Amino acid sequence: IKFARHYEEVLRLVSEKIEAPYDDLYTLCNDRDFMDSLGFNKANIVSLFVPDTYEFYWNTSARKFLLRMKKEYDAFWTDARREKARAIGLSPQEVATLASIVNQETTVDSDKPKIAGVYLNRLHSNETGGKLQADPTIKFALNDFDIKRVYNGHKERASASPYSTYEHRGLPPGPICTPSKTDIDAVLNYTHHNYFYFCAQPNYSGKSNFSTTFAQHLRLATEYQKWLTKEGY
Repeated sequence: IKFARHYEEVLRLVSEKIEAPYDDLYTLCNDRDFMDSLGFNKANIVSLFVPDTYEFYWNTSARKFLLRMKKEYDAFWTDARREKARAIGLSPQEVATLASIVNQETTVDSDKPKIAGVYLNRLHSNETGGKLQADPTIKFALNDFDIKRVYNGHKERASASPYSTYEHRGLPPGPICTPSKTDIDAVLNYTHHNYFYFCAQPNYSGKSNFSTTFAQHLRLATEYQKWLTKEGY
């Protein structure tokens, strides 16, 4: 199981590795009773597939595959991880949703707990009205992952989507990709701070600068935008 944006992508990959056809896997993932028995729905089912290497017999059926994924999911979500999730007021599926946003914000693992802290600050703040205002959710809502800069026009086009975290309060309905174990643990072990904003540094390090005020953020964002233009983006 590797990175994917939608559960259908996971199912297509799996159907190439085991005997169970894609249609059987898809049908089960859209069977409400079966999904209820696993504790998932269509919006958050992608969080069931924790990226890792798993071994299966070739003749594994669709049902057995999904039940095995639930077993692996439960093994990953130890009592310690579930307790950390409860401490921040989120379910495991909600942690995965936030972790998926963190995944799309940076590839720098050392920044992930800090970015998770920013979003948790926004989630629980009256200042932001509980809106995450996460650019990756706009790209997901528009199904356009080539967007380099998210403009107001993008936000307006995405406003009708439940995944627009500029339009809607709280977390989106489900993950916007399959978050890694590192992403999930970054949320569970987020950095406590007073930052509400972050922006990529104007270089190729992948690291971010963090701000407590919008004025500070605007200055840093302007520097980054100028750098992008200089680099031809």
